[in-house]
Amino acid sequence: MAVLLAVVTAACGSNSAAPAQTQGASTDAAKAPEAAKEPEEVTIKHKLGEAKLKKNPKTVVAFDFGVLDSLDKLGIEVAGVAQASVPPYLEKFKDAKYANVGSLKEPDFEKINALKPDVIFISGRQQEAYEELNKIAPTIFLGVDTAKYMESFTENMKILGTIFGKEAQIDEELARINDSIKKLNEKATSNGKNALLVLANEGSLSAFGPGSRFGILHDVFGFAPVDKNIEVSTHGQSVSFEYIVEKNPDYLFVVDRSSAIATNKDAATPAKQTVENDLVKNTKAYKDGQIVYLDANYWYLSGGGLVSTASMANEVLESVK
Repeated sequence: MAVLLAVVTAACGSNSAAPAQTQGASTDAAKAPEAAKEPEEVTIKHKLGEAKLKKNPKTVVAFDFGVLDSLDKLGIEVAGVAQASVPPYLEKFKDAKYANVGSLKEPDFEKINALKPDVIFISGRQQEAYEELNKIAPTIFLGVDTAKYMESFTENMKILGTIFGKEAQIDEELARINDSIKKLNEKATSNGKNALLVLANEGSLSAFGPGSRFGILHDVFGFAPVDKNIEVSTHGQSVSFEYIVEKNPDYLFVVDRSSAIATNKDAATPAKQTVENDLVKNTKAYKDGQIVYLDANYWYLSGGGLVSTASMANEVLESVK
């Protein structure tokens, strides 16, 4: 009996120790796959091709300022930017901690290569450099298609949300912007007034209508065009002051190109000095105080961003009487 009791006791001791040992091994096994888990890979289709990259890329190069202001709004770090033309509201990106990766039309391939980026974002001004940039890192075109501005803008922002895991924040920002645009559209369409948008550049004027680079004014914000036949082109339709007087718009919106890109802004001719001459003073827009000078930093340099698109809608909304 004593021998039998010893055998049973030994067996019970062995069984009670086993679960503890098994449980510890199970916990370690569960942790191992989690520690070794690779970032999820995403495939992004864009205008110029297809990019495969891992989610939440760490080293980011952004040439497009609309993308840059969106990344900044989302709290995403950027390693390299085209510093020469950075608009004032993105001034912090001129700091030395950010690599200067060239100009908007001439990327510095050597500097970009040295950064070893995980992703590069471009738009129209860098389109010709796409193939070369894509050899360095996955390069994604996120320029806005002005013929379908909001659809294109929304798609671009959702791509950023997918890449950086910011889908919920993107949805919130888009909802705010769409709410502002809805208010603006209701106001613009209810007053029955028309509008003309011109780009002023050192004494010369170009007009932009629906479907154009600045067509958002008509296609999205809701202003009736004073002229439905304005040529749709990158640089707009060259027009004279007599043309403005002839069309006699209720609202005249002006984008001052020089205020955005002039090297010496003090020496540049202010758009107001160019536009408000004796001829234009005969228009309804001038007489009713409805010549509106838009912020060229948003309209000319960085449209299509979370910050710029919201700002564009808000400044026009504030100008509508």
